[in-house]
Amino acid sequence: MSEKVEYLFRGPRSTPESRAGRPPRPRVERRPGMVIERDVAVPFGDEGHVLYVDVYRPDTDVPAAPLISWSPYGKHNPAPIGQIYPNAGVKPEWTSDLTTFEAPDPEYWLPHGYALVLADCPGTWYSEGRATYHSPEEARAFADLVEWAGTQPWSAGRVGLSGVSYLASLQWRVAALNPPHLAAINPWEGWNDTYREVARHGGIPETSFWPYIWDRWGAGTTEIEDLEAETAAHPFFDDFWASKVPPLEDIRVPAYVVASWADQGLHSRGTLEGFRRISSPQKWLDVHGRKKWAYYYEPELIERQRAFFDHFLLGRPDTGIDSWPRVRAEVRDAYYRGTWRDAEQWPLEDVADRPLYLRAGDGSLGWEAPGTEEEVGYDGLGSGLAPRRATFAITFSEAVELVGHVKAALWVSADEATDMDVFVALFKLNTQGRQVGFPYYGQFEDGPVAVGWQRASHRELDPERSTDAMPVLAHRRELPLTPGEPTRLDIEVWPSGTRFEAGETLLLVVQGSDVMRYPEHLTFARHGQTVNVGRQVVHTGGRFDSHLLVPVLPARH
Repeated sequence: MSEKVEYLFRGPRSTPESRAGRPPRPRVERRPGMVIERDVAVPFGDEGHVLYVDVYRPDTDVPAAPLISWSPYGKHNPAPIGQIYPNAGVKPEWTSDLTTFEAPDPEYWLPHGYALVLADCPGTWYSEGRATYHSPEEARAFADLVEWAGTQPWSAGRVGLSGVSYLASLQWRVAALNPPHLAAINPWEGWNDTYREVARHGGIPETSFWPYIWDRWGAGTTEIEDLEAETAAHPFFDDFWASKVPPLEDIRVPAYVVASWADQGLHSRGTLEGFRRISSPQKWLDVHGRKKWAYYYEPELIERQRAFFDHFLLGRPDTGIDSWPRVRAEVRDAYYRGTWRDAEQWPLEDVADRPLYLRAGDGSLGWEAPGTEEEVGYDGLGSGLAPRRATFAITFSEAVELVGHVKAALWVSADEATDMDVFVALFKLNTQGRQVGFPYYGQFEDGPVAVGWQRASHRELDPERSTDAMPVLAHRRELPLTPGEPTRLDIEVWPSGTRFEAGETLLLVVQGSDVMRYPEHLTFARHGQTVNVGRQVVHTGGRFDSHLLVPVLPARH
């Protein structure tokens, strides 16, 4: 099905020269202990095209294990994260001046027996062909590069993949093809369902990160996929969007997957779903509550990455990974403070999903279903005509740990409209009633526990993929509301892991616009095109069993 999709194309959004690019000039550079081959032309596909890569390898005759980073951001332009995003938590001493955006640092990896292959993906910068993103064509080109790297004279033959974000998402795509020389992958914060996880959260258009990233990916000399026109032309999940979803179950290569609770609205969901669904017999998951870039470059975590690759690329049996738990999940207490729980699977096997019922009359959450029907209204546009949100809270009498997916099953209505957008967020309040902030979207430090979104007309569930704890929307058609008539929405609240002590509070916020708001120039999940009109209502009690289904892990005392 996805192989027959016709993509739309346009000219590049910027020239390579305008972003410090230079036409290919194959050459060899040397640093102490290091050989750098610049602008190596690697053939791919059946049309005689080449893509350009830089190869960093040890200055020795001993074959090195290739690590590939596949990127649209420019192999030519070292850009340590801390220089671009000063609040990302990456310390200057953690990366060298050779580190490109979201990729490994050659100065660390080469002395340990690795070579780094940094690739400009097809159609970006000076690589040939037309740029398509997260497509079957891109995956096949990546597979050709894997086979090239595995068969070079300097190569030890077993190829690994490393990198964050786009550099992680494309690992799912190429690993599903199982190229023979691919031996290990390390997807570090990588979405896999572009529609659900990036472009249309709950069916609501994302208007900040998604348009921003078109420009970041848009430097080239040929044609690039016109993601703007395609997004407008495909409001539902159809063959176009399906073409950008990798068949995760086809992945069998060893995988060390790293996700975070902090990338709500970008990578958290897809990375965890990737781990759950891949068929790899040897797979491990770390899911943390910290800043994603800082976690990737933190020295302790670099050593953990190397233990994984040493085992599968260099054949070293004494790396310690045999003693790793299959799943490590950080349960957050506060900003950069938490404890780790070990498990055998994701979702965690010890979790019990329990409903917390909403009560509109007093704004409470409780373990017992209220018998009386009540309602609370708010202004869907937040324009001040009525309360701009509805809130519900529970103060726990004993310690509770919530780790995993949350579902917000809400009975809602719109007084004047046939559609509505609903935004929900969970917060932790301390015993004094103040918000406990967490890392959020790679830079921010005052984030919520978790967020979710849904356009009511997209409420139809995919029965094959949905579970009680994780509703998956079909996104195939619109189902209008009847004005004033209560209708149930099963809203997916993205996964999280948080501990609440006795006396601390879980707060649920329901409103008609983004709950988290930052200055416009900062990029994060934002939804500026809602369908809301007038007053919106949450119905609770009796016939209206509005509730949160929360993942309760037996708390440690």
